[in-house]
Amino acid sequence: MLSQRFFVMKSTIARFLRFLVVEKNASDLTVKSYREDLEALQEYFVDLKGSVPSVEQITTLDLRAYVSALNGAEYAKSTISRRLASLRTFFRFAQREGLCDHNPAQPLKNPRPARKLPHFLSNDEMAKLLGSPPSSTSAGLRDRAILETMYSAGLRVSETVGINDGDLDFADGIVRIRGKGRRERISPLGSFAITALRQWLEVRTLHPSVPKGIQAPVFVNKFGKRITTRSVARMLEKYLATTGLDLRTSPHTLRHSFATHLLNHGADIRSVQELLGHKSLSTTQIYTHLSTANLRQAYEKAHPRAKLDKACNG
Repeated sequence: MLSQRFFVMKSTIARFLRFLVVEKNASDLTVKSYREDLEALQEYFVDLKGSVPSVEQITTLDLRAYVSALNGAEYAKSTISRRLASLRTFFRFAQREGLCDHNPAQPLKNPRPARKLPHFLSNDEMAKLLGSPPSSTSAGLRDRAILETMYSAGLRVSETVGINDGDLDFADGIVRIRGKGRRERISPLGSFAITALRQWLEVRTLHPSVPKGIQAPVFVNKFGKRITTRSVARMLEKYLATTGLDLRTSPHTLRHSFATHLLNHGADIRSVQELLGHKSLSTTQIYTHLSTANLRQAYEKAHPRAKLDKACNG
């Protein structure tokens, strides 16, 4: 038989839901979500202890055990985060109403969301993309120079469009990059990128509207103005359509591909961090997962005893 505290808790939840409707003008869907989250906590206490503690009796330790139970039941991290958010709001209301003197849910941190592995192109796919801009037009030469530069140096699209003439040093094969937080770094340029840049710059000089000097933008549109990041994205979409490559590919995919290919071919992670301009090594480590996944796939495909024969399992 449920204790009186269960019904006190139920009454407090009802007051909270009325508060959401009347004072917060919450939608029916929002109220429904809060109700379900709070009733789930009630059910947890009933299953565990046969009763529900009063609002002021619930401790951070109780809620930590509840979160642990949700993890054990393999609830999605997004679901756990939502339930914690509901509990923080509920106990904040209870605290305001004088039903408890602290918020036991406040110290609890949301679970870190699972990090999605970034999309990247294979070596062959990248070669196909880089070879798609036509060399017979000035726009094609510019587009190839943009793609080759982004992939060669692992650049963000914003960094690419921000390159000025004075940032290029063909003699040493490097380019100066202004990255996030105005941090500058030097990135190497491969021979393909240098060739593509030279061919584009030779054509660009014929454009009457392009400014001169070291501050002149390397990549310009048909009006002689610095090309925008959106224009680069549209340009890429055009070549994806003509090559039949994965439409999920974005300008940032070239940066992901750059890092993944370097690691797959033996580069150490510290060097890749430096080349990408990452402040933290943890940001770069996402690419080690891609590299490992790639190696695992190659292993399972090539090794005769990587997987059990289906016949053995039958």
